[in-house]
Amino acid sequence: MKSTLIITGDGGESYETLYAKHRFEEAGFIARIAAPTKKLLNLVMHDFEPGWDTYVERKGYYLEADLAIADVSANDFDAVLIIGGRAPEYLRNDPVVIKLVRAFDQEKKYIFAICHGIQVLVTAQLVKDKHVTCYEHVKFEVESCGGTFVGKDQAVRDGRIVTGQTWQSHPEFYRLVFECLKD
Repeated sequence: MKSTLIITGDGGESYETLYAKHRFEEAGFIARIAAPTKKLLNLVMHDFEPGWDTYVERKGYYLEADLAIADVSANDFDAVLIIGGRAPEYLRNDPVVIKLVRAFDQEKKYIFAICHGIQVLVTAQLVKDKHVTCYEHVKFEVESCGGTFVGKDQAVRDGRIVTGQTWQSHPEFYRLVFECLKD
């Protein structure tokens, strides 16, 4: 049975996290949630309100992390997904997270990132010379690290990396994700 590691933490986007876990399980995959520590996570909801120049954040759902990131090996999974929200803001500063994501790359496994999850790929130096998408306000980080931001597509595949803009991109994003994992 195929397995996918989902990386998030406190401040991870609720809908992106729960949708991923349920979608992978629905397709018959094992989906494990990894965070800095194995604990009850405080997820958030980001939404777009009329009159606001950026998204708003509200308290989201709780979700138990199955694994501590330090206890995870890329060998045990077929792919990794980095969730958006605010979690990537601090996860990208964790050398254990970066080492793990790079291990997926070195083992030539699929790497998926949605919304702000791209911040982890940027820090892991995996966007250089790649066409990716993400939340539009992270575009500067992508381009500063040698990546090409694709704003016209909700989801983009470049080799073994699939990226999506926001939770609103789920249909296009998961179409590409499951095309990768069908083998």
